[in-house]
Amino acid sequence: MAHTRTPDVLVVGAGPVGLTAAAELRRRKIACRIVDRLPARLPYAKAVGIQPRTLEIWDRMGLVRAVLDAAVPMRGQLTYLNGVEQPRIDLALPPEVPYGFAALPQYETERILEEFLTGFGTRIERGTELLSFAQDADGVTSRLVDSSGAEEEVRSRYLVGCDGAHSAVRKGLGLGFEGGAFPEEYMLADVEVGWDLPHGYGVRAMHRAADGSVDDVLVCIPLPGPGRYRMSMAVPAELSATRQADRPEPGRGQVAHGLEGGPAPTLAHIQTVLDRLSPRPTTARAMRWSSVFRISHRLVDRYGRGRVLVAGDAAHIHPPTGAQGMNTGIQDAYNLAWKLALAVEGIAADRLLDSYDAERHPVGAEVVGRTVRHATEGVQADPADPAILMQREAQLLVGYRDSPIVGQPDDDPPGPQAGDRAPDCTGLATEIARYPLRLYDLLRGREHVLLLYGDDGGAAWGFDELAAIATTLSHGRVETCVLLAGRASAGTTRLPVYRDARGEFARTYGTRRSAAFLVRPDGYLGARLTPPDGRRLTGHLAQVFQPVRQEPSKGLAGLG
Repeated sequence: MAHTRTPDVLVVGAGPVGLTAAAELRRRKIACRIVDRLPARLPYAKAVGIQPRTLEIWDRMGLVRAVLDAAVPMRGQLTYLNGVEQPRIDLALPPEVPYGFAALPQYETERILEEFLTGFGTRIERGTELLSFAQDADGVTSRLVDSSGAEEEVRSRYLVGCDGAHSAVRKGLGLGFEGGAFPEEYMLADVEVGWDLPHGYGVRAMHRAADGSVDDVLVCIPLPGPGRYRMSMAVPAELSATRQADRPEPGRGQVAHGLEGGPAPTLAHIQTVLDRLSPRPTTARAMRWSSVFRISHRLVDRYGRGRVLVAGDAAHIHPPTGAQGMNTGIQDAYNLAWKLALAVEGIAADRLLDSYDAERHPVGAEVVGRTVRHATEGVQADPADPAILMQREAQLLVGYRDSPIVGQPDDDPPGPQAGDRAPDCTGLATEIARYPLRLYDLLRGREHVLLLYGDDGGAAWGFDELAAIATTLSHGRVETCVLLAGRASAGTTRLPVYRDARGEFARTYGTRRSAAFLVRPDGYLGARLTPPDGRRLTGHLAQVFQPVRQEPSKGLAGLG
């Protein structure tokens, strides 16, 4: 058995989740290998919905422009019941949210992420499968086999399983994966149609039986290209019977989730459903791909153990309602990568990696529960206000207020608190740039950012000292920016200064006086300090970073 180079992190699975994890590690100069058992990217439009929060993540990573060039907008949904059009759903979000909803075939998402990762000198090792692994106090030893049958032993400091619903990493770690399966089978197809329905709208056409139950449904999500949609619908009885006869008996512990082998639906199968349910007479053509898929709902008991962690479908699977799955997995990877990077560098607080499970497991549980509820009872079963429901579907309300590594709630209640997503705003100005900047322009490509806000009646006095605390206690990983209200003085600070010319930052963040906001690398507030307080900032940084060998001076640590 060959022994090869030792990466800091071995990522198993090169779907959107694994690629996000690997790209974020490489962006931080962490040595990483990523392997996938498939010989090539699958040409399937599986997960196609891109949530606004995911676009915010890709903005901060620096690859959102490529996505915007390739995706199509999702403006809303047209619903038909027994051929009668129902009220249109428009996907509206608050004006400060920088991105809307989008649709993109999964293979295009993977292409963009793979090209981004390649820019850091890392390529997917395709046709390579994880056979087994064992961990100890210092690292993980993994056995890999490539397409030629050659085995390799890899020693890494951490192992991350992004290898889907049938995850070898999850099984090897012995994690529980409790849940259930839906009995129905569904068809997926990537086709073109010639109807005159509005561009950018999904279509949901249903038939309601005499007893009030919905017994037939067609769901169409727009894709790039004229009249192109990814359609899903129930499998017809004759195709289901054929597949049942061909399907082997499931093995013990096998998860019935995702695309299945066996006879694929034909264009005729798709056309039959369109003839029954399409809101306009139309003919399907140019089918690029079709398959049958099953749906389960399961959640791991924890997101990892020791130096081995799981993300995405390896940790949670559920109905595709609301396009939550891939986007939730990308957020898993985004949450984990910055923490792993600090751990590899030896500057993470002792329990920092434990916060991955503490923060993401409740999110996974909420998403699984909500999507199952929506799949069985309909979105209308959700009692939330429609505006709140829309933001939740956009994944803008995911938060970590109960996390062990975020600060205590501030005594100034308006605006986002520690653990909340850091919202965007515009109207920031400098003395050089002659155009308004967005807050996300300041955060893009950075790690932790300390935002120091000075109100009209004050100045930036003491901000340099706070920045020194942050820089020292974070081993140089925190950058600081000053945001000043209209009449506040910059004083003699040497920090970058931006003017909140329109007062949008103050309104969005709910502050009318000087305050400090520490934005984490994943775009959440680690701490909100009103007023800025050196002792509280010091306490928060100790939750994230290892103590420095030489403590800052008593004067700096005690600044309040």
